[in-house]
Amino acid sequence: MPQKNIEELKYQIALTMAPSIGPITARKLIEKIGSARAVFNQTTGSLQKIEGIGPFLSRALNTPGLLSKAETEIRFLEKHRIEALYFKDPDYPALLTECEDAPIILYSRGAQGLYSKRSLSVVGTRKATSYGRNLCREIIKSLSELTPKPTIISGLAYGIDVIAHRAALEYGLPTVAVLGHGMDTIYPFSHRETAVKISKQGALVTDFHSGMGPERNNFLRRNRIIAGLSQGTLVVESAKTGGSLITANMAFSYHRPVMAVPGRVGDNRSSGCNRLITREIAAITESAEDIIRYLNWDVPLATKKIIAPEIITSDQEMRLLHSMQSNMGNTPDSLSQLTGIPVHMVLVTLLEMELKEWISVEPGNRYKMKISLE
Repeated sequence: MPQKNIEELKYQIALTMAPSIGPITARKLIEKIGSARAVFNQTTGSLQKIEGIGPFLSRALNTPGLLSKAETEIRFLEKHRIEALYFKDPDYPALLTECEDAPIILYSRGAQGLYSKRSLSVVGTRKATSYGRNLCREIIKSLSELTPKPTIISGLAYGIDVIAHRAALEYGLPTVAVLGHGMDTIYPFSHRETAVKISKQGALVTDFHSGMGPERNNFLRRNRIIAGLSQGTLVVESAKTGGSLITANMAFSYHRPVMAVPGRVGDNRSSGCNRLITREIAAITESAEDIIRYLNWDVPLATKKIIAPEIITSDQEMRLLHSMQSNMGNTPDSLSQLTGIPVHMVLVTLLEMELKEWISVEPGNRYKMKISLE
């Protein structure tokens, strides 16, 4: 672990261990009171006065043994060289900070790929067909050839997940596996060798402390991290229900582009992808070129057009561009709410900026900047 304030880290970890205190509530407490340590130093009466806390949650913070459990966890982290990334630390992944339910603490073994300028989550069914397996590998191979070192993010599960990780490893790309359990185990055990390689060529991450096993609800919870760590999510094959659809919908709620490989009508393992497409949640994706276009990776980062502020001709343009710079994949409605500009004026201004090639419209009527403000 890098040098950190161990005493403060103890309280940060203890806060994540408090029963019924999720990341949104924990974040609210920290923002209101100032720090994790300050939260624990509050009286029960003071905590109850905070909106949304009440007697039940305030008592949860007084659960016996929280601080001693956190100290045990710190010793585990130090022994196994695992980093604890606090959500306010500069080394916490930037894309994840945009998600209101992002973990307060993200544990990481390895760091390659966590800070990549290009990142893609790849998810799908655990019972992939040969078509899905081959297409997943081909897309990742093509990405390795067409764009500089994108990070491939997935969940190390059977099927599409592990195929995506192994393809990234094979073609020299960093890859991040988001675990649904603590770092003291690997599930499934048969993917242990792949996990070791990932820790060297990418990162293993989780928001679960040691001792938390691979329970079903844990995997559902970890899907938000898969969606939040990347610029976009690709679903290769999926049934009508399942973890990959949950991840896709979470990515959509975070205003991140969602892409899906279309499949044959009536094929159960393609029905989820087809539904995402017909509901305009996901864009039809058949190749790496589609992904590169949807995520705007076809514009080299070093040569991205820079617009000086004086070139911007209206207050509406300036306000919309600044809003889009701080948020990903905005819709006209969300831009109107963020800027206070009436929707009909937002639509007019967006069209003008699209004609100037300052912005692009993505699947789901979401807008993204193609320029940088100087």
